[in-house]
Amino acid sequence: MNPNLIAAFDRARRIALIVGIAGLALCVVGLITDSAQTLQSYLFAYLYWAEIGLGCLGFLVIQFVVRGTWGLAIRRLLEAGALTIPLLAALFVPVLFGMGTLYPWARPEVVANNPLLQQKNAYLNIPFFVVRAVLYFAIWSGLAYALRRLSRRMDTEGGFGLSQRLRNLSVLGALLLTVTATFAMTDWAMSLEPEWSSTIYAALVATGGLLAAFALVIALLSRWRADEPLAGAVTPAVLNDLGNLLLAVLLMWAYLAFSQYLIIWTGNLSEEIPWYVRRLDGGWQAVALLIVVLHFAVPFVLLLSPQVKRSGPALGFVAALILVMHVVDTFWLVIPALRQNGFALAWTDVAALVGIGGLWTALFLWQLKQSPLLARSETVAVTHPQEAAANG
Repeated sequence: MNPNLIAAFDRARRIALIVGIAGLALCVVGLITDSAQTLQSYLFAYLYWAEIGLGCLGFLVIQFVVRGTWGLAIRRLLEAGALTIPLLAALFVPVLFGMGTLYPWARPEVVANNPLLQQKNAYLNIPFFVVRAVLYFAIWSGLAYALRRLSRRMDTEGGFGLSQRLRNLSVLGALLLTVTATFAMTDWAMSLEPEWSSTIYAALVATGGLLAAFALVIALLSRWRADEPLAGAVTPAVLNDLGNLLLAVLLMWAYLAFSQYLIIWTGNLSEEIPWYVRRLDGGWQAVALLIVVLHFAVPFVLLLSPQVKRSGPALGFVAALILVMHVVDTFWLVIPALRQNGFALAWTDVAALVGIGGLWTALFLWQLKQSPLLARSETVAVTHPQEAAANG
């Protein structure tokens, strides 16, 4: 790998680690002064970074299934993001300890006085919740490591058999990831308001994670596109392909978000409408408008331009905008369920976001150093194994 990039990764990793530890230390202080608020902030921040980690794994299996040439430039970034899942598993422990504060169905006195929660108790109970979480992380971590191992072997060995194994595993992984991510987002996010349900919600949150993860790797790729070994691989054509894919995922996310809103609002049912009322009143309506404009409308218009999609700086700007606005979107989805007296931004929200993000970024950068930044194509690995071994 480029020595300059290695040095830059090391500097950034040290800074991220220091910032992450400092942020989590502030969260410890917050637990002492206001444990409920701190746990709320922690869950919001955790879901944001967990969505990105899962999104990296999701796009990784998609890339291996479709075998697009655009994937070679971002494969290592996606692998590094997917391999942060074991860290996310460890960072989930505070959520488990704070379940009684965060989730109404985890409080026996609430369940005892709510017939609907009693009906859902077979699924929404603490032991089953923990078992499901362990199962999710085991599947995701195993899939990420298996894909990484086969991917590295493809760099040096190649061969149709190995390539087919990688594709078959990715197809299976896509199915497993779809099912487990759907249940995980239902467990961790939708069950914050257990009296409300939506068949679109889990898919909406998971697609948001895909969008944020793809935006992250595009932003980084745009930043490093002039450095070896990416300089010859990140061509305007590759950027154009990535821009088109980013636009497609953005449209999918927007379609799901609007579909859920349209169905619930037109249905006007008393058990469904309160979810949107909480997010469109008390100051939250300004946040919702900001999401519509900056998370969808502006990126959508910019990504319609071929010039933007073929320009590294322009495409990187759009990707960074989407990544930042996904923080706002996650905040809008999660916090109104926990703070129901109108819009409220706490200092612990920033501390938790920076704390978890610092550790996530440090591990992400460390994983990037473990492999060549540019994956080798299957053709090179098959026809020139010595060259592939030397470069990989």
